[in-house]
Amino acid sequence: MPLTKPVRRTLHHRREVVCEGYLRDDGLWDIEARMTDRKSHSIDNPERGGYVGAGEFFHDMRMRITMDKKLFIHQVEASMDDTPFQMCPGIAKAYKQLEGTQIGPGWHRKALELTGGANGCTHLNELLKPITTTAVQSIWPSGDTDMVKLGANGLLNTCHTWAQNSSAVKTYLPELYKPEPPKR
Repeated sequence: MPLTKPVRRTLHHRREVVCEGYLRDDGLWDIEARMTDRKSHSIDNPERGGYVGAGEFFHDMRMRITMDKKLFIHQVEASMDDTPFQMCPGIAKAYKQLEGTQIGPGWHRKALELTGGANGCTHLNELLKPITTTAVQSIWPSGDTDMVKLGANGLLNTCHTWAQNSSAVKTYLPELYKPEPPKR
């Protein structure tokens, strides 16, 4: 069901996030994400020749995480083609610190320990969540990896469907099923 018709309005900003998962010929997986921001009007910006024109990318950032089917990260690349400040692209190499980590329970917390705040980029960090869910959706269901079992602890109580007392948990993760609802 679509949203209701809004009040008349004028578009000022569009953010697009696209994530894609690829199975590589060597058996590893590439998860690629791109975030773009555009303004519908020109805005002053001394670091971009005086202004960023309407429709030009204000941000254009990409990240590729290469992982195996167990979500162990082998390689990370980040790039920042368009940014509001000339110094922004210099932080892209910080995301190499994610190499050798494994997506699972607590991974986002670990990633932010490594690349959060002044040690990273807010926008690249925002890409980590859709990269994670794209990784799971790309790998599951495929091959012999049971992504539900692999991510069981990370899924439990994250939403209505994966609540400890839901029929989905009872069916697919019976060892974690509890008839009482999770504590708030």
